[in-house]
Amino acid sequence: MEIDLSSSQLVGKISPFLSNLTRLRRLKLNENQFYGTIPPELSSLRYLIVFIVMDNNLTGTLPPSFFSNCSNLKVIDAAVNYFTGQIPAQIGDCATLWSLSLYNNNFTGQLPASFTNITSLSNLDVGYNFLSGELPSAMVRNWPNLTNLYLSYNNMSSHGNNTNLYPFFAALRNCTDLKEVALDGMGLGGTLPSSIAHPSLEFLDLQANRIFGPIPREIGNLSNITELSLTSNLLNGAIPEEISLLSMLERLFLSHNFFSGRIPLTLSKLKHLGLVNLANNKLSGEIPGSLGDLGQLSYLFLNNNLLSGSIPSKLLNCENLYKLDLSYNQLIGRIPPQIAELREIRIFINLSHNHLQGPLPIELSKLANVLEMDLSSNNLSGNIFPQISSCIAVTTINFSHNSLQGLLPDSLGDLRNLQPSNVLLNDDMTALVSDFGIARLLMTVGAGNGGGGGAIENMGNSTANMLTGSIGYIAPEKVVDSCLIRASRDQSAEVRRMWEVAIGELIELGILCTQETPSNRPTMLDAADDLDRLKRYLSGDTTVTFASSLGFSSSTLSND
Repeated sequence: MEIDLSSSQLVGKISPFLSNLTRLRRLKLNENQFYGTIPPELSSLRYLIVFIVMDNNLTGTLPPSFFSNCSNLKVIDAAVNYFTGQIPAQIGDCATLWSLSLYNNNFTGQLPASFTNITSLSNLDVGYNFLSGELPSAMVRNWPNLTNLYLSYNNMSSHGNNTNLYPFFAALRNCTDLKEVALDGMGLGGTLPSSIAHPSLEFLDLQANRIFGPIPREIGNLSNITELSLTSNLLNGAIPEEISLLSMLERLFLSHNFFSGRIPLTLSKLKHLGLVNLANNKLSGEIPGSLGDLGQLSYLFLNNNLLSGSIPSKLLNCENLYKLDLSYNQLIGRIPPQIAELREIRIFINLSHNHLQGPLPIELSKLANVLEMDLSSNNLSGNIFPQISSCIAVTTINFSHNSLQGLLPDSLGDLRNLQPSNVLLNDDMTALVSDFGIARLLMTVGAGNGGGGGAIENMGNSTANMLTGSIGYIAPEKVVDSCLIRASRDQSAEVRRMWEVAIGELIELGILCTQETPSNRPTMLDAADDLDRLKRYLSGDTTVTFASSLGFSSSTLSND
């Protein structure tokens, strides 16, 4: 007999009357909103082999009698609840237990020693609890059928007072069908032992620990590994060439360590590699162009290193690249025109905080799918080309801290996904884009990028007089999109006057937002409030004033 009420949107307590179904073999109550404790009456279900209450709001302790009486259980899943206390030792009475999932609860204490008796165990997931004690090496030796072991984010330690990982990984060698091991977020100490190289292992996650020293050359014996994560540890030394022997590797995470030396040229041999994260290390030398031979590469993170030289054009052969981050390095030279080959890049491209020179390559306009583009803090020069509007999916552009200049494109309106705070052409708030008729007005004010002042000369007299009379001069760094100026000529005198007010107010607000002293800048709430008043003004409310700007308001402007 089976009862399957999974994902039924049920609310309430688990009924103790289920115990009347004495022949019940499978009980599935997962993914509901049951609360309270597991009724002790369920202990009478002696024929039960599957018990699943995952993803509910259950509390209290697991009743020991339930497991001692229901000793035929093969699958127990009580994950994603609010259970507390220690894991009952009586679970060890379930000699034929195949899978035990208790992850994401509030269990404390150690794994019961009785678990050593469960020789049939294949899957154990007790991650995201508050379990303590040493890694269960003795238990693992008695689990020859173990395939998946997840102990992540507990308070366990390695042997020898958290200094020795060798005994545990040596014990794992007895699990001949082992596929996945997750020990991340546990603060484990020690060096990576040679015994780490398990021939059948496909997934190994050791991130967010305190593992130090170099990666052993035996890492090359992980012949079936598809994902290896050693992120956020204290590892150092060079990335060993033997890593190129991991022929099945698809995802490699080595970021936030202290690796030094060059990126191994042999990484290009890993034809299945789709993600490489080597960020936040001390890697030096040039970026290997041979990485461009990785036809499956979708994500490449080399940021926050000491990499030098130019961006190899061959690297940009990766047609499937979705995300590229080379920021915070010491790269020089020009942005290669081959960047146009990255037409599938859909999330972001970040080349910021390097020493890149020369003009923006016109080929950037071919990146129609890119969402974020950050080229800030380089030595780029020349004009911002109008074809940038071809990047129709872009939501954030940052060209600040360069020597770029010129008018923004007339077709800027094509950038319909941009948000007001996401166009950065200099230090601060350099673009004010809204959903009313002046959405094409952008300006660059202050340090970082230069600009052309010619568009200011075409503004209406009242706005120009207001600016020159108040500020004393119009610096060449102020740029107003010429498209707006031309469009205003086709409007009535009343509409032109409203637009001049809008332009003036936005320029004033932009100037305030780029003041060198933070205390002189308006808060984001003030800026948003001013923009809201401006929107109401353009909608016909001529009583609106703009108190957070430089002191002008619609009522003080003449009708000249």
